Amino acid sequence: MYEIDGKKALDLYKEYLGPYVDELPGSALLFPISLRTSDADKNLVRTILNVNEEDGSMIFAGNMPEGSRLRLMKVNFEKVINGSSIAATNTSLMHKDHKAELAILISCVGRKLILQDRTSEEVQAAQKVFGNNTAITGFYSYGELSPFNPGSNCELHNQTMTITTFTEL
Repeated sequence: MYEIDGKKALDLYKEYLGPYVDELPGSALLFPISLRTSDADKNLVRTILNVNEEDGSMIFAGNMPEGSRLRLMKVNFEKVINGSSIAATNTSLMHKDHKAELAILISCVGRKLILQDRTSEEVQAAQKVFGNNTAITGFYSYGELSPFNPGSNCELHNQTMTITTFTEL
C-alpha cells in the first residue's frame, strides 16, 4: 500500500504508532489494519509484514483493494483471547442439537507472537465453550481462510482464530 487519503501510507502509520515507531516492522503486529471493501458488510484484518522506507509503502499479508475503507487498530490482549471464545461460541451454534466431538483451532501465528506466554489462554477460552467432551487440536498458520459468517464467502483473515468442528450424527 502506497497511499492513504493522499498521504504516504507509512508516514500516516508512523504518526499513529508513536513510541512504537522505532520498533518497526516488529511492532506492526500490535497495530494491524482493518479494512472493508465497498461490497462487503464485514471488516477484514490485515497484518503488516514489512515497510519500505524509500517509497513510504507498506507490505501486508493479504490483498488491500484500492478504495477500501481502513481503520488503524491497536491490540487489546483481553479481546484477542476473548476472540477465541467468540469463535467457539459461533461454531457451537451450528451444532444446536449435538455437541461437537472434535474442534480444530487454527490461530494466526501473529496471535502467538502477540500473546507470547498467554497463548494457552485462547485455547482454554475455546475449551470452556466446548466443554470437556470435545477433543481439541490445532495449529498456527500464516493466515486463515474462512467465511466470516455461515453461508458467506471464504476470505483471508490475519490475526484471527478459525474453528472447524466435527460431529458424528
